[in-house]
Amino acid sequence: MAKFFLRKKIGDRVIGGHPWIFANELGDAEGAYEPGDIVEVYSYNGSFVGKGYVNPASQIRIRLVTRHKNEKIDEGFFYNRIKEAWDYRRSIGYTENCRLIFGEADQLPALIIDKFNDYFVIQTLALGMDIWKGAIAEALGRIFKPKGIYERNDVPVRELEGMPQQKGFLSEPFDTQIIINENGLKFHVDIENGQKTGWFLDQQDNRRAIQHIVKDANVLEAFSYTGSFSVHAAHYGAKSVLGLDISENAVAQATRNAELNGYGDICKFSAINAFDALKAWVKEGRRYDVVILDPPAFTKSRENIEKAITGYKEINLRGMKLTKPGGFLVTASCTNLVPPEMFLKTIAMAAKDAHRTLRQVSWQTQASDHPIMWNIPATQYLKFLIVQVN
Repeated sequence: MAKFFLRKKIGDRVIGGHPWIFANELGDAEGAYEPGDIVEVYSYNGSFVGKGYVNPASQIRIRLVTRHKNEKIDEGFFYNRIKEAWDYRRSIGYTENCRLIFGEADQLPALIIDKFNDYFVIQTLALGMDIWKGAIAEALGRIFKPKGIYERNDVPVRELEGMPQQKGFLSEPFDTQIIINENGLKFHVDIENGQKTGWFLDQQDNRRAIQHIVKDANVLEAFSYTGSFSVHAAHYGAKSVLGLDISENAVAQATRNAELNGYGDICKFSAINAFDALKAWVKEGRRYDVVILDPPAFTKSRENIEKAITGYKEINLRGMKLTKPGGFLVTASCTNLVPPEMFLKTIAMAAKDAHRTLRQVSWQTQASDHPIMWNIPATQYLKFLIVQVN
């Protein structure tokens, strides 16, 4: 097994528990290896740090999977890791739908597994993890005896690892249009073609958080996608709900979800550019009791953070202006490059420019099946805020 040594003045972050080792953090190396191989990592003075998989084509040269020198990385290793992750999810109340594996937070870097009852969706986002895809699928088969496993590796980040984008069945083929249960509601999920793995599980706890503020309210949801917050609002007693999304397909799916739960009369959806609509409706003087903003990530690169901040400020300013005095704004950001403090500061700036005062009702992050590791900042990415707007 090849050995890599950290440079002398670099490595505190890695020693402290972060699994990523960048190319410029490595010094000497010993032994031959192939891309994707498991290698050993040592500090500059020769003390063992961990084992991980290596890829010379990636900026993240090594991703550590264990800190134990005698732990063997084989099929049994992946079975045990997945079993441990499942035991943890069950212990905190996630049994039907959950993010079963959240990459680095479950000591399986670059692996995502979402569980939709008896169906599983896998993403292997780095070469060293992709090599073990068969072992991962086999472990899922042993632990869960699933009805189906699907690969959603149609993501550009794989190209940074020298891998193609692809998707398809890792089990016998099955109908990828499924229905899941969430918070007493049913939703259509398109495993094959939906965003990410088909459903945003990270907001499932936050969707419950709106239950009191939407009762008897007229609700506007911008960036409604397939209508998850909108249908929850109707379920919790909203008088009317209008969802906006630029995608015709998303609007059709949202309409189906509302009808599936008997809220087709309360929830209406429109295929429209939400940015344009918010701007125009502010000028028209429209007002809602509750405004919900759950946009997609505004940037995936550090170079565009300022543009992202400008975008968040703009939509939240408009959202506040569309909210009746005493009403509520529900706003979220899934851009992991925008830390919580920056997001809250942006909301405060928007309130100042909108000449509105805010009262915080709830401040949350992603659902607990997406664990946050304090020594891996990127594991905390979702910001979710409810404020009263006066």
